[in-house]
Amino acid sequence: MNSMPAAETALRREVIETALEMERLGINQGTSGNISARWQDGLLITPSGVPYAELKAQDIVWLPLDVSDDAVVFEQSRPSTEWRFHRDILRSRPEINAVVHTHSNAATALAIHSRGIPAHHYMVAVAGGNSIRCAPYATFGSQALSAHAITALKDRTACLLAHHGVIAIGHDLARALWLANEVEVLAQQYLLACQLGAPPVLSDEAINEVIEKFKGYGLRSKA
Repeated sequence: MNSMPAAETALRREVIETALEMERLGINQGTSGNISARWQDGLLITPSGVPYAELKAQDIVWLPLDVSDDAVVFEQSRPSTEWRFHRDILRSRPEINAVVHTHSNAATALAIHSRGIPAHHYMVAVAGGNSIRCAPYATFGSQALSAHAITALKDRTACLLAHHGVIAIGHDLARALWLANEVEVLAQQYLLACQLGAPPVLSDEAINEVIEKFKGYGLRSKA
């Protein structure tokens, strides 16, 4: 750790704090879910199977963005089994610097039915469109799952994964975590509204107006 740049050490610690905050928010549990952040020409990602409370900065795994299945790095460390969609999202979306994956309850309940979240509330627009899509099912950690996620995230910053969970992305870890939590709140609201019947949804025109307003509104850093 002493040979690491201070900025890298700080980012590794921020990844850990983000993981711990997911648990505090109740949107993740145990060793499920995972987090990554862009670092130089690669990414820093949580390791596989290690409880977040036990993580230290040196446990966070660095992977190059062009990493392949047979890379030497896998002989030295065990990144999250979902490293493929983290790599592919960061590689295909240069404006994105952080990926948060959760198994939050309400959103996962919808994903079990392969249902996304429609525009029942204007805050659905925070993910970039008139819905939060649900990607088709594929085995965890697979390249097929990554491909489905990339498609579901087109023009979006969040999606559900069928029979699995949530992906939220952002320009930094704080934004991605905030969005992951917002997706869970929206899922809870949608499930409650469904108890009264099929919820009415906002028009595309109304959502587009909200998206325009969101360009100058939302979570901001104090820095």
